[in-house]
Amino acid sequence: MAKESAQQDRNFDDLAQRFKKNIYGGLKGDIRLAVLERDCRTHLPNVPLTNVALSNVQLTTAPSAEKTAKPWRILDAGGGQGQFSLQWAQAGHEVVICDISAEMLKLAEEQINALGLKNRVQLIHCSVQELPQHLGEAYQFDLVICHAVMEWLQEPQELLPCLLNYLVPGGYLSLTFYNLHSLIYKNLLRTNFKKIINQDYGGSRGSLTPINPQNPEQVLAWVEQLPLKVLCHSGIRVFHDYIFNEEHRARDQQSLLQLELEFSQQEPYRSLGRYIHLLLQQKTPAEA
Repeated sequence: MAKESAQQDRNFDDLAQRFKKNIYGGLKGDIRLAVLERDCRTHLPNVPLTNVALSNVQLTTAPSAEKTAKPWRILDAGGGQGQFSLQWAQAGHEVVICDISAEMLKLAEEQINALGLKNRVQLIHCSVQELPQHLGEAYQFDLVICHAVMEWLQEPQELLPCLLNYLVPGGYLSLTFYNLHSLIYKNLLRTNFKKIINQDYGGSRGSLTPINPQNPEQVLAWVEQLPLKVLCHSGIRVFHDYIFNEEHRARDQQSLLQLELEFSQQEPYRSLGRYIHLLLQQKTPAEA
């Protein structure tokens, strides 16, 4: 993940395998990919993905009408194992994945080799902020992906200005972050009232709960201060995580996935998503 300094922000060398299984695997991972794919296919002027998560899902929003076949240059900032960005590489795009976790990058390398993508994907072991030192002048991209990074930073407000520097004029930014509202609500449902009263929301070391869950209103306020416009705002896992009975979760996974997509952009459900996805575009000088 991205880092300000090795002493402050979270490195996932010790949790790489748990992330692979618990965050990106199974139904949770399917929901995440389905929302991300739907949002990108609807709003980006490039057909980016292999459509894995959406293969059996009926979309209620039409894809963007204007598409281009030109391959993009894409940065996966704090990209870890590259679950999302490697789909872009499979579709013919050039991808750079940077991360401070060597273990996460090893998992990415295994997948790259298995998919035969070595010529399209570059792995860089560095923080997001250090990237220009490794790329020289070729540090701007058509699309920057930054998923589940902000909530692991001690100074999350510094991330967006940094990422903005890596966009070509008119470039796109796909941002996800762990939603504070969801964490509070789940603790209320579990009667963990002491955590709520003490505002004890950050996870401990060894936990998959982030150190700094984010308030969506605050993140949107940071976006407002920058030359970025919001193309799409979605919740990821807006009700899945509140079904505490695992048998009930598994009963009709196809319907669950379809309904997660349906309610992911409707309030109040969107604001209860475990993660929030913002698809942003750099404003033109006339819009800024």
